[in-house]
Amino acid sequence: MKIAFDAKRFFHNTSGLGNYSRDLVRILSEYEPDNEYLLLNKNKSERGKDILEHPNVQFIETSKGNLSRQLKMGKDAQKQGADIFHGLSGELPLKWDSKPIKKVVTIHDLIFVRYPQYYSFFDRKIHFWKFKKAADTADKIIAISEQTKRDIIRYLKVPETKIEVIYQGCHHAFKEQQSPELMEAVKEKFKLPERFVLNVGTIEDRKNLLNVVKAVNGTGIPLVVVGRKTKYYQKIESFLKKNKMEKQVLFLEGVSMDELACLYKLADIFVYPSFFEGFGIPVIEALFSKTVVVTSNTSCLPEAGGKDSVYVNPENDLDIRAKLKFLWENESERKRREEKGFEFVQKFNDEPIAKQLMNFYQKLI
Repeated sequence: MKIAFDAKRFFHNTSGLGNYSRDLVRILSEYEPDNEYLLLNKNKSERGKDILEHPNVQFIETSKGNLSRQLKMGKDAQKQGADIFHGLSGELPLKWDSKPIKKVVTIHDLIFVRYPQYYSFFDRKIHFWKFKKAADTADKIIAISEQTKRDIIRYLKVPETKIEVIYQGCHHAFKEQQSPELMEAVKEKFKLPERFVLNVGTIEDRKNLLNVVKAVNGTGIPLVVVGRKTKYYQKIESFLKKNKMEKQVLFLEGVSMDELACLYKLADIFVYPSFFEGFGIPVIEALFSKTVVVTSNTSCLPEAGGKDSVYVNPENDLDIRAKLKFLWENESERKRREEKGFEFVQKFNDEPIAKQLMNFYQKLI
């Protein structure tokens, strides 16, 4: 089988969609080596170059010109004799020729419909048009959670039979045991406290860091935050100053994947009370790292966290505080939940996901 991918995100996105694209191609090439995997884009980058070294993965330079991704990439895949074209980020090309090819699109979330306040009017309109067009054009849609599947049915008016839920995994760094030397070096480099609670994700309204900061105010529990700052950070900063918490909360940027994996393993608790997610990869990163998770009881987060994570109302900082304090003070409870969470998260391992994807493609053909 020859499968072509829209590789724009594979080569050019550092987080979410980029990680999904690279992981999907990597696990297919490793666990389903008998197929050919074509990465279509105008250019490539350093990202994912180790995956391109696999003998069954090939970069195909697509036709040049404005809107070539929309107007020419699909035909380029057909010229290569691809059996399937897979759009990895909610989009499919608009133009095709008559040569048969099956079309698949992965839709990660419809947050721009559910939470329009986080997007400009123009962005909402463009996103909706692109996602709706891709959903209608596709022979099959992959949703990355049951929550996203429900949203596709509701907002894009797609029949349920057209959608399959296939969860995503996470980077292998979180499943490995980093060396004691590296763990020690990370502690020193970032001047980490002996014990801390960790939060990972872009510092924006939807991720709800302000309620975490409010929750630890007055507890003395150190909080380490890893994520890119947006305008929303100003709200956090002003709360920290007002409550003299600058020393209690540590912000880290420019953290490598291996360093991040160490941070998860060094943390006592991972907290992620996001208002809404399409899936919530940081939750499974923490579970693979054997770190107990406190996350929201909303959207898809219970799907990612399993029954032994601790759930909070993200609107209620007192609820977050109570559950953080309980875990912080109860080592045996943390350990029990860590072990159970680690058992649960094995379903997000590479091999079962690769098998699911291949079954999905084969049924399509």
